[in-house]
Amino acid sequence: MQRVRLGRSSLDVTRLGLGTAPLGGLFEPVSDGDAEATIAAAWARGVRFYDTAPLYGFGLAEQRLGAFLRTQPRDGYVISTKVGRLLRPDATATEEDPHYKGVPALRPHFDYSYDGVMRSVEESLVRLGLDRVDILLVHDPDDHYDEAVAGAFRALQRLRDDGSIKAIGAGMNQSEMLARFAEAAPVDCFLLAGRYTLLDQGALTTLFPICKRQNIAILLGGIYNSGILANPHGPAKFNYEDADAALVARARQLDALCKQHGIELKAAAIQFCLAHPAVTVGLQGARNAQEAADNIALAQAPIPPAFWRALRASHLVDASSPLPGDAA
Repeated sequence: MQRVRLGRSSLDVTRLGLGTAPLGGLFEPVSDGDAEATIAAAWARGVRFYDTAPLYGFGLAEQRLGAFLRTQPRDGYVISTKVGRLLRPDATATEEDPHYKGVPALRPHFDYSYDGVMRSVEESLVRLGLDRVDILLVHDPDDHYDEAVAGAFRALQRLRDDGSIKAIGAGMNQSEMLARFAEAAPVDCFLLAGRYTLLDQGALTTLFPICKRQNIAILLGGIYNSGILANPHGPAKFNYEDADAALVARARQLDALCKQHGIELKAAAIQFCLAHPAVTVGLQGARNAQEAADNIALAQAPIPPAFWRALRASHLVDASSPLPGDAA
């Protein structure tokens, strides 16, 4: 598995990483056994970057990831988790959450204050069973910009300065606020979910030029846009909600183009994302060992140059998007 430098930090990371939202029961429950097998399959294939968060399964993903990683040499992998949500008992926890299934009787509460972030880190380490994480990201501060700058990033900078962590940043489903954070906080990386994919190149002109100029690494999640690019012919999700008809139609056009060239849509989706020079890591979610193995294989599957030429000519993606082979 290829390793690359994470922006201006001292971290070396694998080009592919495992995102753990599905292991927290995103959209459907996952057993402890399937979660362990998924992480083990990624590990066996050379994946050494793992991303998690308190939100994912309301602590379940952190617990499951930590249970596996505790059995591995601590310097042999890189792990990121997130701050901004504290997990607390909630009277409504008996009601099914719309996104996470089979989860503990807890609910996340937003807290981007300095003290709240410090508590979040301590609680994540307990759930993980680890003495440290490598990267901390401010998670989804869409409605909390000022508090994130004044509180959360101040806390993360202190933790980085004292050597407790190695890199800081933010993880969001939008690129515009990340661009603002690039100017307001001394970040090393951003986790961008769903805003640079075959269906959505929103970060192409808003965020990526800033990150290239400032040597801020992009960890790219949501490569399949919540599933529509994994299977546009079933009940399709986009941005965690039901996809509208126009998006479904475009995803099916992309799938048809892939079939004309004898390749899988998922392979094109992964390799399209990794072709952008601002992207350091592609995070792939999986809920069982077979999905993890398939995702890694698809990232390396041969795709004929004729497909990329046809994709550009189709106008289904922004014409300025870098494609594999452009530099050749």
